[in-house]
Amino acid sequence: MSRLLTTLALAVSAIAAPALAQEAGLTGRWRTSAENGVVAIERCGDSFCGRLKDAKPLRADPDQRDVRNRNAELRTRKLKDLTVLANFSGGPKSWSGGPLYDPETGQGASTGTLTLVDDDTLAVRGCIAPLLCRTQTWKRVR
Repeated sequence: MSRLLTTLALAVSAIAAPALAQEAGLTGRWRTSAENGVVAIERCGDSFCGRLKDAKPLRADPDQRDVRNRNAELRTRKLKDLTVLANFSGGPKSWSGGPLYDPETGQGASTGTLTLVDDDTLAVRGCIAPLLCRTQTWKRVR
């Protein structure tokens, strides 16, 4: 019986290891290319999301609000911990989802991709239409 349990445990760990490795590649803290920002990407239910943790405006005023948002009703929400990436799934090197939001410009993108270029580089691409896309390169915070 214990041999069967050991074999079963090894099989389960062999199946789970690749999934955990691909998740570890995306999760973590990433330095954005704008305002020296930091976004924490983590598992949010069945998908991944990213929340703003730090940026130059937040260091000057931790109570900074989303004043550039095109939707006037959202301009009073705090930037700290604001979800800027949502509903991303896939892997092990590329995830798709959306929406994405850039609090520096107040613009959003309905869809996008996250592509792990290497262990420390993430290409973040947001699209408002199939041919209208913008890509930023983020670096892992160590």
